Amino acid sequence: MTPPNPQDWRLSVAPMMDWTDRHCRFFHRLLTRRARLYTEMVTTGALLHGDVARHLDFDAAEHPVALQLGGSEPADLARCAALGERWGYDEINLNCGCPSERVQRGAFGACLMAEPTLVADCVKAMVDAVSVPVTVKHRIGIDRVESYEFVRDFVGAVAEAGCRVFIVHARNAWLKGLSPKENREVPPLRYELVHRLRRELPGLVIAINGGIADAAAVDREMAQVDGVMIGRKAYHDPWWLASWDSAWYGEPDRGLTREGVEAELVAYMAREHETRGTPWHAIARHMLGLYNGQPGARRWRQVWSDHRLKTLPAAEVMRLAHEPLVPA
Repeated sequence: MTPPNPQDWRLSVAPMMDWTDRHCRFFHRLLTRRARLYTEMVTTGALLHGDVARHLDFDAAEHPVALQLGGSEPADLARCAALGERWGYDEINLNCGCPSERVQRGAFGACLMAEPTLVADCVKAMVDAVSVPVTVKHRIGIDRVESYEFVRDFVGAVAEAGCRVFIVHARNAWLKGLSPKENREVPPLRYELVHRLRRELPGLVIAINGGIADAAAVDREMAQVDGVMIGRKAYHDPWWLASWDSAWYGEPDRGLTREGVEAELVAYMAREHETRGTPWHAIARHMLGLYNGQPGARRWRQVWSDHRLKTLPAAEVMRLAHEPLVPA
């Protein structure tokens, strides 16, 4: 097996349910060419018994892009990983971090951290089925188990099965009593445990996730670990992504403008509508943070959110969004 290149996980946008669909990822790729993008979690059941194309289709522009799977049956995960590789994904990621009760009822997500042997079996089955990297996204602990040894032993067991890349959300997952939203906010962030993993397991790629929301924080974490995964900040303030390639990959500044990115996404909306019948508002919802902090941003958002306009072509909605206000 070829060792993974840590640079491939230097920066990424987290998988986020209901948010990081293929339209969102296309939009993010307009802003950053280098950061790694992730699908929403797709369950093995959805792939094995549902519409594969609906779950796995993506635009070639999205590369590098990873498929995140949810499941706990090694054979099912192996079949779905192979599907993902055939579909063209650059990585298969196993979700061991989602704390929602619905996911727990399916016996996967964060509750899998209590069963490292099972996770190792799942990973081995996927590694044997594909040639692309198989990675794991997980928490630092579950419930009130806060020892470093718990997460170290979990990572160690899964690494022995062939996983070389771990994306660590630096909070515990409380499996009872907290909503998924509260699980992103209430359990304290403990970055030092992730830093220690990186120091003590030098043969692995360790990326960190959780609460990282500005350039200074990214710089601090990059001094300690191999990569940084950004979640909701990337979604709500997408223009930040336009600086990533030059700031952390040494790429020349492409001179992007908000208006230019918006126009490219509007062209994509037109193509999607023509080829698939996709309504523009299913795509526009992902860019509503594009003008955050800019004059006129509130009105711009209101226009793009106005469902009374949804029968108009996207290009006409863009024109209306930028139309100067006429004094009353």
